Formats: sequence, C-alpha cells, structure tokens
Amino acid sequence: MAIVVNEASNIGVETFIRVGSTGAIQEGIHCGDLVISSAAIRLDGTGLSYAEPEFPAFASYDVLLALIEAAETLGVRYHVGVTVTTSDFYSGQGRPITHASGQVEFVERFRRLGALNFEMECATLFVVSSLLNLRAGAVCAVFADRVHNVFDEGAGEEDAARVACEAVKIMGGWDEHVRRKGKKRFYPGLLQ
Repeated sequence: MAIVVNEASNIGVETFIRVGSTGAIQEGIHCGDLVISSAAIRLDGTGLSYAEPEFPAFASYDVLLALIEAAETLGVRYHVGVTVTTSDFYSGQGRPITHASGQVEFVERFRRLGALNFEMECATLFVVSSLLNLRAGAVCAVFADRVHNVFDEGAGEEDAARVACEAVKIMGGWDEHVRRKGKKRFYPGLLQ
C-alpha cells in the first residue's frame, strides 16, 4: 500500500479509494454488507515507518462523505466506523493458531471499543496519504462475519466496486464546485 501511494502520487494521483474485503466483528454486520472506514486503529507495521503510533489514521472527510453518498444512492447495506488494521491475517486478527494465546480476548477488546472490522491496509493508506496531503478512503465488502463464524468469499465485492466508482463520480462533481467557486476544499454548502 505504501509503495502504491508513494509511486502513484509521483505521477499525479491525488485521491485513493481502497476497495477490498474485511472481517466484521460487530453484531448486525453480515456477509455482503459494506464497511466504510472513517479511521483505522494502527496495528500495522508499515505506518510506523512514517509516523509515531499516536499519529491518527483517518479517511479524508470528502472521500468518506462521497462513499456514504454513493452507498445511499445505490441502495446497498453499509456501516461506517473505525477499522482495525493489522499486519497479519491469522494471529494479528485473533484467529487461533498453534501455541498462540489471547485471540478471543484480542477480538473482544476491539469489539468493546466499537471497532467494526479487521483488515490489513487502511491505516497505511490513511497515514501515508495524510502525510503527502492526498485524499483517501476505503470501502470493504464483508467476507467474514466473525461474530457468527460465517464466511462468504466474494459477498458484496461487486457492491464495493460500484460504490467506489460512484464515489469517484460524486467527488468529480464536488471538485468542479470547488474550482468554480474558487475554494480550497469541498464543504456541503458549496452545493447550494
């Protein structure tokens, strides 16, 4: 992720939307639903190469709003909230492995904090984009309902891609309002 953001920004890319898969850890989020990440808890290793662990990993507000608008426009089930980004799919997300302990408590800790899901890229995307003054957001299809131990690979994948594409169209229109009115950034009042 860090390679993509750095190298794409060098050729002029200014906005990034991660479209991927995720495992939900809250009741009421099911396979096929979408999770739109507002921020990420930084349990990844890459982000530490860029900033201290206290530096927040957050989605750009306009990308976040565009993803929500797109999901509403397309009528897909979605949830918005904090994501947990880890460096590992197994132990790093509390899945049982030989000789490892504390997995159940690990997942429960983040569930109690209100985190919606586990994935492996958002924190890096948000931190690197923020430091490079770029826009970033993320929409992920829920492949795993960790609460009920249900897995459905591919569920919601098409919806996630459609939402991301619609969000790009929405932001294009918003960007035109920003340019036309001579402003530095989008805010909802520009649409009036």
